[in-house]
Amino acid sequence: MKRIRVLVADDHPVVREGLKKIIAADGEMEVVGEAENGTEVLKLLQEKKFDCLILDISMPGESGLVITKEIKSLFPHLPILIVTMYPEEQFAIRAFRAGASGYLTKTSAPTELITAIRKVSSGGRYVSSSLAERLTYYLSGEGKKLPHESLTDREYQIMLKIAAGKTTAEIAEELSLSVKTISAYRTSILEKLHLKNTVELTRYAIENGLIG
Repeated sequence: MKRIRVLVADDHPVVREGLKKIIAADGEMEVVGEAENGTEVLKLLQEKKFDCLILDISMPGESGLVITKEIKSLFPHLPILIVTMYPEEQFAIRAFRAGASGYLTKTSAPTELITAIRKVSSGGRYVSSSLAERLTYYLSGEGKKLPHESLTDREYQIMLKIAAGKTTAEIAEELSLSVKTISAYRTSILEKLHLKNTVELTRYAIENGLIG
């Protein structure tokens, strides 16, 4: 039986090692490539053939959502499984709209990861029951659009970090961007959400269930 060839992309070596061990324990799949940023992912995809890409949303440089869109434009048939620390309510809808085939949090059980890889690599989609209901609601266009849905993927990512209490300098370092760039994003986010300051932004995020 042909093994499922997996590419793991995460900027944390410990996470990559953990994923590799889980996958290696299954006799039907193997990790044949790993990357720590979007540039490395694209380079590997041009050099080798993979049956599934496991991708984190938060990596240095471009966000995982932007990378997902780029990959799908170049390799439309490659299944992308998002495995991230962010809960479903924060990024799952955007991930599927970007072209992802599945979404898992890093708190998921190892058996669920294996099931998800097998499902997406065979052409299916992997979603939890709670997410399936939410996806149907949003993708049907029946749901009322909330202000934060007008944000770009990068703005949305930065908004969550600001609302979580991170400073401009901390966000800039995490995303490998300048402090000036983060400040510009913050201004744009506040304007789009019609908010005045970080306090209002945090309150908005809490009221809409975007952070705990």
